Amino acid sequence: MLVVDDTVAWVGAEGAAEVHVDSAAEVVDLEDALVAPAFVDAHVHLTETGLARDGLDVAGVESLTALLDRVAERARQRPGEAILGFGWEEDAWPERRAPSPAELDRAASGAVVYLARRDVHTAAVSTALLAGDPSVKAADGYDDGLVRRDAHRRARRTARSAVAADRLQALRVDSLRHAAAVGIGAVHEMGTPQISDAADFAAVRALGSDPGLPDVIGYWGALGAGEAQALGAVGAAGDLNLDGSIGSRSARLTSPYADAPGERGRLDLDVDAATEHVVACTRAGIQAGFHCIGDEAIKVAVQALSAAAAQCGLAAVVGSRHRLEHVEMVDDGVMAELARLGVVASVQPAFDQLWGGDSGLYVDRLGPERGVSLNPFASMARAGVLLAFGSDSPVTPLAGWETVRAAAYHRTPSERLSARAAFSAATRGGWRAARVEDAGVLAPGMRATFAIWEVPGELVVQAPDERIAAWSTDPRAGVPGLPDLSPGAGLPRCLRTVVRGRTVYTG
Repeated sequence: MLVVDDTVAWVGAEGAAEVHVDSAAEVVDLEDALVAPAFVDAHVHLTETGLARDGLDVAGVESLTALLDRVAERARQRPGEAILGFGWEEDAWPERRAPSPAELDRAASGAVVYLARRDVHTAAVSTALLAGDPSVKAADGYDDGLVRRDAHRRARRTARSAVAADRLQALRVDSLRHAAAVGIGAVHEMGTPQISDAADFAAVRALGSDPGLPDVIGYWGALGAGEAQALGAVGAAGDLNLDGSIGSRSARLTSPYADAPGERGRLDLDVDAATEHVVACTRAGIQAGFHCIGDEAIKVAVQALSAAAAQCGLAAVVGSRHRLEHVEMVDDGVMAELARLGVVASVQPAFDQLWGGDSGLYVDRLGPERGVSLNPFASMARAGVLLAFGSDSPVTPLAGWETVRAAAYHRTPSERLSARAAFSAATRGGWRAARVEDAGVLAPGMRATFAIWEVPGELVVQAPDERIAAWSTDPRAGVPGLPDLSPGAGLPRCLRTVVRGRTVYTG
C-alpha cells in the first residue's frame, strides 16, 4: 500500500510495489502483521471517559460494603480530593440498594463524592456534593442521595467543577491517546447540555485538529439546528434524550418493567417536538438524531422521522442520514421503517455482552421474552439498516476487536453478525454514520486512516452460524480473513495507528 499525504494512492501485490520504493519517504515492512482500516467509535463522551479512567473504578464490586471500602481507600490515597467514580450496579448486591449520602460521608471522610451507576443515568452523591449546589435536592429526579434527570445533571456539573480545567484537558488527551493505542482512528463525541457545556464540547472538538491524535467528529444534542451549527457540530444528534436507560428503569416502554410493574420509564420529548427537530435539521442540511432505548421511545423517534419525510420529502430525509443512538428494543416494522428512511442505528455490542443473555440485567428488568430480544443486530442488517458500532464510553470501554467479537458472538445466536459484517460496522460504519464516504476502506483515493496489528495465530473467515454453507469459508471464495475472534482466543495487539497519513500511536 502506498500512502501519499493523507490518502491511499495505491494498493497491490508485493512484486508490483517495487516501482514505488525509490520515491517513498518511508518504507514499513509489515512482516507478519495485519493492516486494516482503523476502528471508529461512533458514540463517546470523551471528558467523562477521562474522568472515569482517572477516577474510582467501582465496576464489578460485589456488594455495597465493598463499594464503600473502595471509597474509603481512595479517600486515604488522595485526602481532601473529590472522589468521582463510575460503574456500580446494585442488582446482584446482597443489599440491593445504592449507598446513602451518610454512608458516603463516613467512607470519604466528608469529601465530595459522585458515583455514577454503570449506565451513567443515575448517580449516588455525598452530603458535601449536595452542599456545593443546594438546588440538586430540589431538582426533578432527586431521591435521598440518588440523582436522576435534572438532579443528576446538576450533581454532575458540581462534581466536574471540583476538577481543575487543566486537569480536565489532560484527561481528554489521555483518553484520545488510549483510543489510538487500541486502533481507533476516530471518535464521535456526543456532547449535550444534559452532560456538559458548550466550552467542554469545544475543547473536545479542538483536539480533533491535533495531528498527533485521532479525529473527533462532534455531535451536539440540543433541539433545533442553530445551536449545533454555531458550535461546529456535524449534527444536532447523539444524546438528545427521548428516554433514559433500562438499568435505571428510565427507558420508556410500551408496557411496564417486569421487576417494577408500575413503571414504564420516562419520555422526554413528544412526537411534535421530535418532528420539529428533525424537520429543522433536514432543512438545514445537518443530521438529526436521538438517544432512544425503550420500544416506545424508538417508536416516537420513527414517527418523528416519518412525519419529517412527509413535510420535507423522503429524498431529503434519506439524504440527511439521520441517526438514532442505542436502538435496543426494535421490532420488524420499526426496522423496515428505519431502512426506508435511511436512518443510521448507532449501537453498542458491548451492551449485549454486559447485560444480555437469559440471566442478565435485560431479563431481570424486562422478563425472559423481551429480555432476550434486545440489540437485534442481524435482524437490522437483514432489513437494510446501516449499523455503526460504538462503546458509549465510559459506560463500556473504548475498544475495537472486543466490539467486533461481541457482535459476532451475540448472546442470542440468531442475532449474531458475521465477523466481516461486524468489522465493517466497527470501521466503515462509523464513517458512513457521519456522512464521510472516503474512509473506512483501504483503496486508492480513500483516507489513509488504518491500524497495524500483531495477530496471534492465522487469519480465518468466520460465519455467524455453523450452519452457513461451507463455500463461505473456502479460500477460493476470496473472502478476506480476520483474526480469530472466538471467545477465549487472544486478540490482536496494536502496533501502529495512522490517521490521515500521520502516525498517532506506535507500540
